[in-house]
Amino acid sequence: MPEHQQSEPIDASLQQEVIDFLRDPASYEDKKSAVEVIETHASLVFLVGDRSYKLKRAVKYSYLDFSTLEQRQVACAAELRLNRRTAPQLYLDVRPISRRPDGRLAWGRVGEVLDVVVVMQRFAADAVLDRVADRGGLTPAITYALAAHIAEFHRMAEPCSEGGGSAAMRELAQTNLAIAAGISGAGFGAARAAQVEAALSRSLNGIASLLDERRAAGKVRRGHGDLHLRNICLINGKPTLFDAIEFSEAIACIDVLYDLAFLLMDLEHRGARSIANRVFNRYLDLTDDDAGIVAMPAFIALRAIIRAHVTATMAEHGWGGSDKVAALAEARGYLGDAATALQPAPVRLIAVGGVSGTGKSTLAAALAAELGVRPGARHLRSDVLRKLMLGTEPESPLPAEAYTPEVTARVYRALGQRARTALSAGYPAVIDAVSLRVDEREAFLAIARDAGVPFTGLWLEASPEALAARLRARSADASDASPEILAQQLKLDPGPLDWTRIDAGASGDATLAAARLALR
Repeated sequence: MPEHQQSEPIDASLQQEVIDFLRDPASYEDKKSAVEVIETHASLVFLVGDRSYKLKRAVKYSYLDFSTLEQRQVACAAELRLNRRTAPQLYLDVRPISRRPDGRLAWGRVGEVLDVVVVMQRFAADAVLDRVADRGGLTPAITYALAAHIAEFHRMAEPCSEGGGSAAMRELAQTNLAIAAGISGAGFGAARAAQVEAALSRSLNGIASLLDERRAAGKVRRGHGDLHLRNICLINGKPTLFDAIEFSEAIACIDVLYDLAFLLMDLEHRGARSIANRVFNRYLDLTDDDAGIVAMPAFIALRAIIRAHVTATMAEHGWGGSDKVAALAEARGYLGDAATALQPAPVRLIAVGGVSGTGKSTLAAALAAELGVRPGARHLRSDVLRKLMLGTEPESPLPAEAYTPEVTARVYRALGQRARTALSAGYPAVIDAVSLRVDEREAFLAIARDAGVPFTGLWLEASPEALAARLRARSADASDASPEILAQQLKLDPGPLDWTRIDAGASGDATLAAARLALR
């Protein structure tokens, strides 16, 4: 079992000279710009003018070895290559730092090379998504774009036939649990750690065959590996992934849903479960990878364990400038997140119906974020699924012929299929569709009965004037409904309704409160 031991760096004294060189404003072209330094457990980043210079620490851990110049050179070249997949505009060059014949340090190969740095285009600190999240800026538009960016990245990423699978995930779990256990000052607690280890082992054993099947199906790819908010920024308003793992194929050649799980865990840890649920659902909408979500609790738990020991390691060494007591408390919080992710939760099927403009999608999204295991229920929206089935972006309009009874029947069948998949994976499902026909509503009830789970139908109502006003105010929405379409819907007889009727004419909070009451 690997131990959490940092060996003495082979060339630590030489690297300190390089660090001093990089801290000195005189080392740079204009010789006047202030130098800001960002520290992590594996690197130091020097921010100067419009550039960033990333130096890998001369350290060795059980999962990372940068202790020699050769290893750091290889890692820097890999970082440049791998991150140009998603952020070619940010990753510019790898530059050596040498000792000149007169003993002074200088850029380039002008003598003995002491170290190398990755040179990046600097971007505003407030463009990093952790900062965006802190100021409440993760809008639906940004999170939908982020989910699409990750889905496309995973689609294009190189498959790894030798990585991933059940054996690799067990080894990752054992390694990271051992690292966490080796940090004596973290205060993780033997009982809590043992509880998490046992629950994670049970979960991984239960999905072992699925993990191997997913690897055989090409779902293990050369992903990002460290996909949390601090490694995503906005460039020209678009989410951009950077700082992918370059030092370990075992850590980066992973199941695509395990790659996504780090972001979902990070959002959950920050109290942004509704955003995590939104990203989760849009990613699944775009990838049709619902069959894999049974593995998500284990994936999220393992990501939280990793973040726990990384946070504790940085606190132990005083890296990053944070208060040690607060950092260790946060590390213990991550271990608590792992325990929570592995706890089972009730499974149920909910359908939210009603004519256009009643707020079905708003209510369904709010409920989905509150229900079930992390990161919440599967929100199945007919408007989004229709667009994707017809090869259109979810927020792009469709022509009238996309709304024929035949197409609508296909959409409802697909909603039912995905709901069944979610329920069988242990996730609640929230179906969000007009559901004006009796047979549509009965089909949803039959799905719940077949799965052996409770069913609740919620029927939203409001005045025609309020509904028309809402539709006129919409923009960039997956629904193509208009006041004219609403008028046609209102002429139709939905037949006998045994769903719970909810007045949706007031505030969204009132509608949500009424729905919660109905679900009790």
